[in-house]
Amino acid sequence: MDDWRSYDDVAETYERVHASRFAEPARDLVAATAIGAGDRVLDVGTGTGVAAEAAAEAGATVVGIDESLGMLTVGHRVRPKLRLAGGTAIDMPVRTGSFDVVMGNFVLAHFTKYQTALFEAARVLRSGGKVAYTAWSDGPDAYQQAYRELIEGVVPREMLAPAYAQAAPWHEKFRTRGAIEEVLIDAGFRQVRTELHHYRWTYSQAEYIDGLETWATGRFVRQMLGESGWASFMDRVRSTFAAQFADPLNDFRDVWTAVAVKE
Repeated sequence: MDDWRSYDDVAETYERVHASRFAEPARDLVAATAIGAGDRVLDVGTGTGVAAEAAAEAGATVVGIDESLGMLTVGHRVRPKLRLAGGTAIDMPVRTGSFDVVMGNFVLAHFTKYQTALFEAARVLRSGGKVAYTAWSDGPDAYQQAYRELIEGVVPREMLAPAYAQAAPWHEKFRTRGAIEEVLIDAGFRQVRTELHHYRWTYSQAEYIDGLETWATGRFVRQMLGESGWASFMDRVRSTFAAQFADPLNDFRDVWTAVAVKE
């Protein structure tokens, strides 16, 4: 993995562990946006196409873009009917005013310059078009805390904080309704609506732990430790989780949906 921030090497794990769960917030976002037949939708940071598929199932014509070729490769295989292409949120290869909806499932926190990304979203939207995003609302739970303590046992905390900030610089900011609404209004959008959704996802311990490698901390620490060191570390994670938690794991997550209109 040349750049730990890339999702290329974890795309298969992301699809196997997370895709079916993240599809739930995606469907709720599609419903909140009232996406339907005839709508032209651009899914930014589409990954393996989870949210794009939700919009397509609602009858929309959808294009998904992502900068990770690994994620797109998996998406093409698993969801071959979708139109998925390489692209970034701050320089999208699409015409001005060509979409009715620009959506993003858990991407707001990852934009290096969210102001530029929102400006670009407005550019490709028609007048009266909508932006729609999901964002994590909850803080660390017992599972995440146990994993973080193990991580900090092998990589100093002062190295982890800036690494995480590179991968998801706005994670803390967009946990609150006020911050999400504020940045959408500042970007020129109106009729902003936010809603909090609650999810319960069940994982086997093995599945949940496999999924940790897709997290920013997992990708960073894996590169730091090398493959043999990472394998040894993950054995320690499995032993700790087996001792502390019942199997399967019930993962409770809170998620914001936010929808706004370009006037």
